[in-house]
Amino acid sequence: MRGAAADRGLATALAAEHAAVYAYGVLGARTTGRLRVAMTVAYNAHRARRDQLRTMIITAGGTPAEPAAVYELPVMPSSAAQAVELAVLVERGVTGAYLELAASADTDLRRIGALVMQECVTRSYSLRPEIEAFPGMPPRTAPEPTATPTATTSQ
Repeated sequence: MRGAAADRGLATALAAEHAAVYAYGVLGARTTGRLRVAMTVAYNAHRARRDQLRTMIITAGGTPAEPAAVYELPVMPSSAAQAVELAVLVERGVTGAYLELAASADTDLRRIGALVMQECVTRSYSLRPEIEAFPGMPPRTAPEPTATPTATTSQ
């Protein structure tokens, strides 16, 4: 048996995967072309992770939570830009949900957590190439410009 913290981490990750599968279902239906292909790849990846988590919970003697019938999305995409925005938000949310697994005392759970977080960041970056501060870290700020000495004239 893994312990309460591991069980909680698995449940948190599973809830995030349920939401991600729902969101990518919406995104796949509202996109076309290469963007739809990217959304379908992400949908399949999150479905596979969801199924993996369900199996892990059942194997450990637990009962995995079922998905909600509907999830409230922060934006209902009506353009490619909004679809990308929602996908990036989903990936960031799933990344954060796996933090507890990445911090687990169980080496296998730590590995899974770290790998999934890497996958999510890679997917997000492929949609919008920008790096957000790691979850829990302060936001990145632009470096302050260094003052350059100027020549002064004496009078």
